[in-house]
Formats: sequence, C-alpha cells, structure tokens
Amino acid sequence: MDIADWRKKIDEIDRRLVDSLNERARCVVEIGKIKRENGIPILELNREKEVLRHTLEANRGPLENAAISRLFEAIFRESRKLQQKLFEQESSRRGKKP
Repeated sequence: MDIADWRKKIDEIDRRLVDSLNERARCVVEIGKIKRENGIPILELNREKEVLRHTLEANRGPLENAAISRLFEAIFRESRKLQQKLFEQESSRRGKKP
C-alpha cells in the first residue's frame, strides 16, 4: 500500500472513531439522566479509574499506556461536561416552571 491508501484507511478509522465516541456520548447522556434523577454526582472517580484500568488492560500497542490514559482523560472530561450541560438544562427548565 502507498501513502494514499494508508491515509484512506486512517480516514475510515477516524469515521468509526467518531461514530463510537458519539455512541459512547449517548450512553453518557442516559447515565446522566439516571444520576440526575437519583442525586448521584457527575464525577465518579472510582468509575473513571475502573474504566481506565480496563482500557489499559486492553491496550496492545503501539500506543503506550500513558497515551491511552491521556486520551481517556479527555474523553472523561468531555463526558462530564456533557452531563453537566444536561444537569444545567434540567435545572433551567425547572426554574422556568410555575
């Protein structure tokens, strides 16, 4: 394969990554709804540590564990932002109701 072929393959993988990240985000939204309804805080460090441990166990390289950790820390951060936005939208709606 030449460079164009490899780039095409990367483009396909990137599309799948975006699809997977959005599918994960939809799950995060549903979990956020459950958290909101049950008064569970957005930040659950033990769960994030558990997810990170599982991802590092699944890592077969060539990315180093430190790189995987950084990527998932960004995913966690964006997931918390998504849930925070959900909480704020719900609080705003409740504040507008009579």
